[in-house]
Amino acid sequence: MNGKWQAQMQLWCGAVMVFGLVLMGGAFEATSAGVSALFAILDGPGPMTWDPVLRFSLALMGAVTLGWGATVLAVVRGTGDMASAQSLALWRGITAALLLWYAVDSGLSVATGFWRNALSNTVLIGWYLLLVARHPARARQGQAARA
Repeated sequence: MNGKWQAQMQLWCGAVMVFGLVLMGGAFEATSAGVSALFAILDGPGPMTWDPVLRFSLALMGAVTLGWGATVLAVVRGTGDMASAQSLALWRGITAALLLWYAVDSGLSVATGFWRNALSNTVLIGWYLLLVARHPARARQGQAARA
């Protein structure tokens, strides 16, 4: 596996995981400054009410986000020794899952008045797609087709 590509994908996964940790910080008053700043940037349609339901929702969303960042990281680390066809098949599945997340999350963000979240989602999915399009197995596949 190309070390540069793997490092770039690990950086992407790290960014997703840090975002999950920021969201999880909303679970408690003492750790909610990061998520408060995030909501200020998102500038939603109404004031934020720090009630137990919001704190639980943020903790849960953060945990899920942390988990899917870690899942993609496991794929990055685990596909390095796979045959190209197997690796590409797995990356197609991960990409389909991330495109599903993007469509649902961004659509609901716009529908609920948090359209700026769709912009950050677009940056995240664009970054991912650029990286996965440069997957080393794709390059090897292209070289084999030209030979």
